[in-house]
Amino acid sequence: MPDFKIAVDAMGSDHAPAVEIEGAIEAAALFGIPIVLVGQEERIRSCLEKHDTSGLSLEIVHASEVITMDESAATAARKKKDSSIRVAARLMREARVSGVVSAGNTGAVMATVKMVLGTLPVVDRPALSTVLPTQKAKPAILLDVGANVDCKPHHLEQFAVMGDIYSRAIFGIRRPRVGLLSIGEEDSKGNELTKEAFKSLKHAPINFIGNVEGRDIFKGEIDVIVCDGFTGNVALKLSEGLIETFATMLRQELEKTIAAKVGYILSERAFRAFRRRLDYSEYGGAPLLGMKGITIVCHGRSNANAIKNAIRVAHDFCKHDVNRIIETEFTKFGITKTAGATQ
Repeated sequence: MPDFKIAVDAMGSDHAPAVEIEGAIEAAALFGIPIVLVGQEERIRSCLEKHDTSGLSLEIVHASEVITMDESAATAARKKKDSSIRVAARLMREARVSGVVSAGNTGAVMATVKMVLGTLPVVDRPALSTVLPTQKAKPAILLDVGANVDCKPHHLEQFAVMGDIYSRAIFGIRRPRVGLLSIGEEDSKGNELTKEAFKSLKHAPINFIGNVEGRDIFKGEIDVIVCDGFTGNVALKLSEGLIETFATMLRQELEKTIAAKVGYILSERAFRAFRRRLDYSEYGGAPLLGMKGITIVCHGRSNANAIKNAIRVAHDFCKHDVNRIIETEFTKFGITKTAGATQ
């Protein structure tokens, strides 16, 4: 099996480079994944010296510039030619690494990777996908969650097929159930985009089950939920806020009385398991589907566990050759770029 090497943008997160380095060390130790840390070499080495890295495959590639969270994505991607994410993307273009993980400015990461590598020849637009916990054993994939604010029906069809491939390749679901996020289950519900997309998805080479509502996302009955990036980003941020609020409120209630405290102590293991199921860091980052090369985008506030799991997800995408499957299936089913679309 090929030895897939993953580049980590070590300067991306709110707590860089400490979080990225800790996550990279954990991934290298637990999974045996060779990792390239990209960023300001002196800062990376200074942080690495605090850890025992003997026997681990860790390499450093210097990048002098850092893109901050408050910078304009387009401007930073264009002007900062030696930023850590741009250097990491170049390493992937040159086939020196197989995938990239970054917890940096999401817009800048997407713009930079698209500028350096471009999209797959068969894909109009890349889609940012995320994994959400559900009531069932398997999580659900939601896409797009922010890469494309405005979409056309053809884009949603491509997102649906890429999400279907993601679910099959990574989660092993033989025939994923794909739903279109709308304001009602009936075919006639929704805006012009969802109504037209519904017609396309009925004929797409996927197990399309129709419209689904926001309340259905976490039930576990749907494996892939498709929407435009504006709707998806709102749904994602609302979900994250709700999960954090629910966990906080539950802890507050458990701490109110002696009886509740005793109950909490007795059920602490179950409560930890519950928090783990809701913890975004367990699912790694958000794969950017449809790009040349593998790119995983993480929260700016990611912890080491999130970085570790994002590296694992990037490695899984490489191992399962997801991009080749996307190209093969798009070509097989005649799903092509629209006229005038650019990479």
